[in-house]
Amino acid sequence: MSQTATTRRDFLCVVAGCAAAATAAGCSDLTHTRWFRSRFIELSPDQKERILAELLEENRKKFPPDKQDQVVLSGKDALPGVEFGYALDISRCVGCRRCVYACVDENNQSRDPQIHWIRVLEMDKERGIDFAHANPYYDTDQVPREDHFYLPVACQQCRNAPCVKSCPVGATWHEEDGIVVVDYDWCIGCRCCMAACPYGARHFNWAEPNVPAEDLNPNLHYLGNRPRPKGVVEKCTFCIQRTRNGRYPACVEICPVGARKFGNLLDPNSEVRYVIEHKRVYVLKAELNTRPRFYYFYGV
Repeated sequence: MSQTATTRRDFLCVVAGCAAAATAAGCSDLTHTRWFRSRFIELSPDQKERILAELLEENRKKFPPDKQDQVVLSGKDALPGVEFGYALDISRCVGCRRCVYACVDENNQSRDPQIHWIRVLEMDKERGIDFAHANPYYDTDQVPREDHFYLPVACQQCRNAPCVKSCPVGATWHEEDGIVVVDYDWCIGCRCCMAACPYGARHFNWAEPNVPAEDLNPNLHYLGNRPRPKGVVEKCTFCIQRTRNGRYPACVEICPVGARKFGNLLDPNSEVRYVIEHKRVYVLKAELNTRPRFYYFYGV
C-alpha cells in the first residue's frame, strides 16, 4: 500500500478527532463522507437517495462516454411477501460453465485477476459427492465427460449464516427476501467471513478489480453488482439488481439444459416450491445447520 493510501482501518484510528472537528465546524450530518457513513441498511431514505446519487455520478465515469447515460444505480428494497430460493438439478447439469461467465458479465466481476462467484465442480460418479476429490479446474473438449457429474457451488444464502455471525463490523447481513448482502463501503477486508463460510463462496479483491469499461453492466445495485474496490469481500446476491425487478438471475437464464430453478419460497405455486415438495432434495453440508436457501435435487 502506498504511503498516501487511506483505508477504513487507518481512518478509524482518528475518527474521534475528526468527528469532534466536524461538529465544531457545524456539520450536523456526518453521513456526507464514506468514513462516517452508517451501513446502508441503517440510513434514512433521504440519506440513501443522496448517497446513491453521488455513487451514480462516480460510477458513470468508469463507463465509456457513449454508455454513461445508460448507467442506473438502485437501492431498491426487498419486495414484501418474498423469500427467494434456488434449486439446481444435478441430473441435468452438464458442466458447460455458461452460468459462471454469465454471472461474471452480469455482476461486473474482475477479469484480471479473475473472480468467479460460481464454481463448477467435476465429480466422479463412483465416488458421489466428494469435495476432497472434486475438480474445479477440469479442461476438456466436450462436456459432460463420461463417468462424471457436475456440481455448481455459489453462495447458499444461509438462514443461519456463519459469515454474518463472524463479521466484526456488521458489513454483511440478511435482507428480508433472504439475500445475504455485503455493504462494500462498510467492509474492512478482514476476511473473517471467508474463513467462516463452509462453501468457499466469498471472494476477496486482492487487487484493483479489472473490468474493461466496454464490458461493464450499467444496471447496478448498491448491494449487488456495482464495481467493487480493492480490499473488500464480494459474493453472489441472487442477482439482486434483476430479481428485485421480477427477473431471473443471469445464471438461470443462460443455462442451456434448464437445470436451474428460482422463485419465491413463500409462493405455493412457484417452481422452486414445486421442486422442494415433489423432488428428492438436499442441501450441502446439512450437518453444519447453516440452513441454505439453495437446494440440490435429482429431476430425472
